[in-house]
Amino acid sequence: MNISWHQLQKLQSVLHKTQTKRFAGKRKTPKYGSISKAFSESQLQRFLHVIDSDKFRLLFSYQAQLGLRIGEAVRVNINSIDLETRELTLKTEKAQVMDSLLIPMPLFKDTIAFITKHRAEIEKAQGFLFYADKLRTKRPEPYLEQNYVRHIFREYVRMAGLDEVYDTSDESSQDRSVRQLHRLTTHSLRHYAITAFAKQTNGNLVLTSRFARHSDPSTTMTYISTRKEELYKEIDNAFGLNQAVSLKARISGN
Repeated sequence: MNISWHQLQKLQSVLHKTQTKRFAGKRKTPKYGSISKAFSESQLQRFLHVIDSDKFRLLFSYQAQLGLRIGEAVRVNINSIDLETRELTLKTEKAQVMDSLLIPMPLFKDTIAFITKHRAEIEKAQGFLFYADKLRTKRPEPYLEQNYVRHIFREYVRMAGLDEVYDTSDESSQDRSVRQLHRLTTHSLRHYAITAFAKQTNGNLVLTSRFARHSDPSTTMTYISTRKEELYKEIDNAFGLNQAVSLKARISGN
């Protein structure tokens, strides 16, 4: 293949720009290094204790017990919950595939109580549990907006005395102000859930990956799905529950 020096230089320039654009803003090592991004058990209890809204307490509990991402949590719909089996069906935010998890009994009871108390608001919001307050937003979506939830989360973290700033952001644009980087974010609740589950299962990577709904092709997701009963048992065990109490009568009565 014959190629001129000029063409070679041009090709190298194109390749350089492509690589620079692809990896721009990406860090090989996160700025938080070895700092834990997860809540500890005591920190989680302090955080939940200061929350004065049953809506946000339930939303953050879904993240802390089922490891939901914030975008998955705000979209939880009553129609995606099987009230007989306590099974939550959802679309995994990153992989965009349908998946299911078992709602631990304490969380399920709180969900039923919340639905009973806020039935009218949930119906107006097309079944979304974490409905948006129409007096505060003009968004067409009937559920809470993610950045609003992050703002509320930050306020509760401050109230609990848990706000920690470990660094500032590297902003590439001059017209953007430098942001503080907080150790605890809404994603820290997912970190907590996955860590708690891994500890409860003695570091069982297969079950933990299934619980976390990771979509990396190198994982053994193809056969983990055949062990759903074991997965559900460990979800209950991970959060202090070893038996299921039927709420069918209460549900049908409401």
